[in-house]
Amino acid sequence: MFPLALGQFICTYAGSSLNVAISPIAHDLHTTVFGIQAVITLFTLTMAALMIPGSKLTDIWGRKTCFVAGLAIYGVGALLSALTPGLGLMIVGNSLLEGIGSALLIPPIYILITLLFPDIKTRARYFGVISGAGGLGAAVGPLIGGLLTSYITWRASFLLQVLVVLWIAVLTRRLVDPARPQPRPRFDVLGAILSAAGLFFVVLGVLMTGTYGWFVARKDFSIGGTVVIHVGGVSPVWLVIGLGVVILAGFLIHIHRRGKAGKDPLVAIGLFRNRTSDLGLITQNLQWLVLQGAFFVIAVFLQEVRHYDAIETGLMLLPATIGILVASAAAERMAGRHSQRRLIRGGFGITTVGIALLLALARSDSGVLSFVPGLLLLGIGIGIMLTASVNLVQSSSPEAVQGDISGVSRSVSNLGSSLGTALVGSLLVSAASPAGQAFALTLGVLGVVALLGLLTAIVIPRDRRQPARR
Repeated sequence: MFPLALGQFICTYAGSSLNVAISPIAHDLHTTVFGIQAVITLFTLTMAALMIPGSKLTDIWGRKTCFVAGLAIYGVGALLSALTPGLGLMIVGNSLLEGIGSALLIPPIYILITLLFPDIKTRARYFGVISGAGGLGAAVGPLIGGLLTSYITWRASFLLQVLVVLWIAVLTRRLVDPARPQPRPRFDVLGAILSAAGLFFVVLGVLMTGTYGWFVARKDFSIGGTVVIHVGGVSPVWLVIGLGVVILAGFLIHIHRRGKAGKDPLVAIGLFRNRTSDLGLITQNLQWLVLQGAFFVIAVFLQEVRHYDAIETGLMLLPATIGILVASAAAERMAGRHSQRRLIRGGFGITTVGIALLLALARSDSGVLSFVPGLLLLGIGIGIMLTASVNLVQSSSPEAVQGDISGVSRSVSNLGSSLGTALVGSLLVSAASPAGQAFALTLGVLGVVALLGLLTAIVIPRDRRQPARR
């Protein structure tokens, strides 16, 4: 379990550790805060776009092979990011190579746990370990990143990732690889291209709102030197998002036709006919959207409005870290007493209260303690539902399609992370209000998203196989 948990930790750490070093990295690389935001978003977007193809490769190459290959690619990307002289190589190393590596090494983690532990309670324990490791990476990333940035350099954070990846590679020598499906499926190249392209354009559209606005174009939109949409016209973001939706619809049609023809689709279309799994995937997406969005907006607020340095920002986020750790540690006990859907509903409810407390208490001139109640409840809420959602989704699918559902699950979660960072960044850029009000507006939008997650969790069907327990 340790190398698997450490692999999940380092991938999540990579995204959150940059939040507290946004300003120093932007200064050193001669770019802007929103240039670094694009790096963070492209990292999670790359993971989201390639997680489904990466998961399918586990059935072809083997789980352990994909895990080790992902570690190697990730390590090269982290090393390039540590040595980068400018934004371009940072995008190649961090956004692309680390994203590709993560897409290969994360799916085997969840597949192995599901296959090796059929009992839901036992599986919840180990999903709790993995989710706790992921939550820990997201939570302590700002603290560790802040310490390294303040006392050494932000580049040391990437060198730390290289060392951890090497350590995991050594530990994987004892990792047992279960038998792969026979016969081995063929890789669906067209399906992989369609799924990746569709997800890419959807998130790209959200990113573009910072430049062009949500509804009315703030500047001319050109393609190949030709102005397609003039200032004052409909914002081009809907054109790009619409293109992504059309491509994703084409992807669904493709895998449906490929399955009917007796060929191996990238994912089985039947996965999307399971109501419990579908609603669980939506809650996963919204959880990570709120988590990454909240961490990003709070970190930028502390640095840009309150002028905190990296280590001060990391320390301010410590209550959320504690909340995630406490809730993740109690995952097994809570799974034994409550149904997964009840835990998801409770998690979203607590998260919503946490955001409300931040809006009510935290100000640009308020004391440090004004942030503690909201951040603590935010962390507890996220920690409770991370494990429950994963367990709900993975357990609702048969063993034969664990590779498929694992890839879809991780893709949806990373898509949520991408949308969270992109949405928050675009709202901050486009806000016409003073700085403090802009951050309050953005945090309020995340509160609405958390409420949508609560409503989604309420309509999740009850699992008839097990009685609900109080």
